[in-house]
Amino acid sequence: MDSIIDPIATILIIEDNEDLLELEKFHLMKEGYKVIGLTSTKKAEAVLEEGVDLLLVDRTLPQVEGSEFISYLRHKGMTTPVIFVSAKATDEEIEEGFLCGGDDYLRKPFNMKELLYRVKAILRRTSSMEQERLSARDIVLDVNTRMTYVDNHEVELTKLEFELLSLFIKNKNRVLKREYLLQNIWNDNETTQKRTVNVTINRLKKKIDPREDKEYIVPVRGIGYKFQ
Repeated sequence: MDSIIDPIATILIIEDNEDLLELEKFHLMKEGYKVIGLTSTKKAEAVLEEGVDLLLVDRTLPQVEGSEFISYLRHKGMTTPVIFVSAKATDEEIEEGFLCGGDDYLRKPFNMKELLYRVKAILRRTSSMEQERLSARDIVLDVNTRMTYVDNHEVELTKLEFELLSLFIKNKNRVLKREYLLQNIWNDNETTQKRTVNVTINRLKKKIDPREDKEYIVPVRGIGYKFQ
C-alpha cells in the first residue's frame, strides 16, 4: 500500500527575494523537509505557534531587520534554532547576528549544498528527528518504525534487507567488500556463503528498484558493491 511519509523536520524560511526563497524551498523539500516560506515577518509568529524545528532568516527584510526580529523572539522565550542567511557579511555584522540569537550564519551568495549541510548539522544537535531517519536520494529509512520509503511510497523489507540497506546508505559511494558485508550483516557466520550476499542484494534491488532504472546498488567487479 502506498504511504506518504512524515517530513524529517519543519523549516520556516523568511526571505524577501522570492526567487531565492523558491530555490531554497525546492532543495530542502527534495531532502524530505516540510518548508514554509514567508517574504516578511508578518505571519511568522503564527507559523511558529504551529511548531517549527528550524528558521532560516534573511536580515534585510521589509518592516523589520531580521536579527532584530529574532532578538525579539528570543526575549519572548523562543528556543527554536536560527540560521541567518544574509548579505550582511562583515565580521561586525556576523557577530551581531550571533548576539541577537542566531545559531549559525551563512553569507550570501552561498552554495546550496553548504546550506543543506548546515541545516542537517543544526538539526542533528537540536532534534532527535534527524537521527531517527536515514536518507539517500529518494530513499528514506525510519529507524524507529523500521519502515522504508522509496519516492514517498512504502516498500516492505525483511529485517535482513533493512539492515543491509541501512549499511549501504551509511556508506554511500563507498565500495563495500563482500567480506565486510558478511561480517557486519551476517556476523561472519561460517555457514553463510558469498553467494548468499549476492542473492540477498539482488532481492533487495528488485524491491527498491523494480523497474531497474535507478541503479542504487551497483556491483564492483571482484570486490563487492556500492550504493550511489
